[in-house]
Amino acid sequence: MARKIGSRYTANQILGRGSAGTVWLGEGPEGPVAIKLLREDLASDQELVGRFVQERTALLGLEHPNVVSVRDLVVDGNDLALVMDLVRGTDLRTRLDRDRRLAPEAAVAIVADIADGLAAAHAAGVVHRDVKPENVLLDMQGPLGPGGSHPALLTDFGVAKLIDSPRRTRATKIIGTPDYLAPEIVEGLPPRAAVDIYALATVLYELLAGFTPFGGGHPGAVLRRHVTETVAPLPGIPDELWQLLVQCLAKAPASRLRASELGTRLRELLPLVTGMPPLDVDEPDAEPAEDEAPAAEEAAPQGERVRRRGAVPLVPGAKPADSNRDTHTSMRVPAPDELAGGARGTARVPRPAGAPRPGSARHRAVARRRRVALGAAAVVLAAAAGVGAWLATSEDDAGATPQDTNNTAPATP
Repeated sequence: MARKIGSRYTANQILGRGSAGTVWLGEGPEGPVAIKLLREDLASDQELVGRFVQERTALLGLEHPNVVSVRDLVVDGNDLALVMDLVRGTDLRTRLDRDRRLAPEAAVAIVADIADGLAAAHAAGVVHRDVKPENVLLDMQGPLGPGGSHPALLTDFGVAKLIDSPRRTRATKIIGTPDYLAPEIVEGLPPRAAVDIYALATVLYELLAGFTPFGGGHPGAVLRRHVTETVAPLPGIPDELWQLLVQCLAKAPASRLRASELGTRLRELLPLVTGMPPLDVDEPDAEPAEDEAPAAEEAAPQGERVRRRGAVPLVPGAKPADSNRDTHTSMRVPAPDELAGGARGTARVPRPAGAPRPGSARHRAVARRRRVALGAAAVVLAAAAGVGAWLATSEDDAGATPQDTNNTAPATP
């Protein structure tokens, strides 16, 4: 059902829903637009509305081919809305849900586009703070790029900052999407441009591997990994691309590249990945609780995968979420002693495609078959050794004299 948004726009059809609000296909004085209508509880927050108006100039002035432009900000009664350019296409999360992972050439080209958009935003003093596949749109009407990739545009600028107002979140809270949060945010430091680089490098890792480097399990476990663990290597990609990923996933913000540098470097690496097929690796499991994993596996129906619980949560009393990619999840800032616990040196290591998951019923069955095979081989070897010894003894007996056989001296006459 159509509804009016302010005096200039009409929202006609819902395109999607998120934790911050609903995106509508709308109509304005200059034609079709996308309208992000924020939740009513956000619109009723007068402090947030004031911040919304303050951000208007910066957001309206952000123009770049790889940024979804904000055309207008509407404050009208209970309506708080961003009016944006309409992109004819899909988001990167939908593409990942369909393909699981992308060929390296397409992945590098898409991330280079987003890096260029971030460079323009950072130059204008705008930090996105929520870079992830859901906020990357692929323009299906644009020209195809390297690896058959469509032009990529970053959307939802300003939403994370608007929602993360002092009144809504105290200094002891974190606002963000756990899989993509930079370590300095987890440690309670203010977000600067480097947090977007970390998040974008996480997206590149996910496009290549099909999973994020520190994700899996309870959000508390994910936060700890960001701070304490190193990224696990991805087999099969050029070393130059891997070193770039490692640099942009550095724990220290100053060690990461700037957005403009990242975009340039990625395009320089495109010839190295041209024609490469998607990587052939499987996602590692989240770590199970030591006292419950075997029992859970045994109790599960045959062939049914057990849903793993991650490491011990950092937030006491919190319940495991169905998805650790929910936008703007509110989490307590972990204390230093909590972040210091549970480190294992490296993050979850990708498994070769087709390999059984450690601890799974299939993994134990393979181990049992291997033990049985080794046992059978040992029996065969032992039997063979016994037969060989018997044959050797028989041959000795056949060629020996009576004296030799009895091992006694002949009797004297």
